[in-house]
Amino acid sequence: MSKYMFLFRGGSDMQQASPAETQANMMKWKIWMDEIAAKGKLIGGEPLTYDSGKVLSGRAKKVTDGPFAEGKEIVGGYLIVETKDIDEAAELSKGCPIFENDGSVEVRVVMAM
Repeated sequence: MSKYMFLFRGGSDMQQASPAETQANMMKWKIWMDEIAAKGKLIGGEPLTYDSGKVLSGRAKKVTDGPFAEGKEIVGGYLIVETKDIDEAAELSKGCPIFENDGSVEVRVVMAM
């Protein structure tokens, strides 16, 4: 078994959603994550805010406000799952509600240290 990270990009702009739309969307995510957890494959994960952060870059570690990428590029959250291989991880990601709003899931291997 190996660990994989799902990075969620794009999807609906929840800042523009009504409270009812936000609640319905969050319920879809909860159901999907509960299904992964019931299979014993969910390690953890959290949503990330869209409106604040800092970016440090270069040898001087220059600090700027951010991230200020296009909406479809912003990482909105992550999950870590444990599966037998990357193909199983990718298959689990297909149930993600983000696809209903043209978002994407990047599946990455978590390197064992």
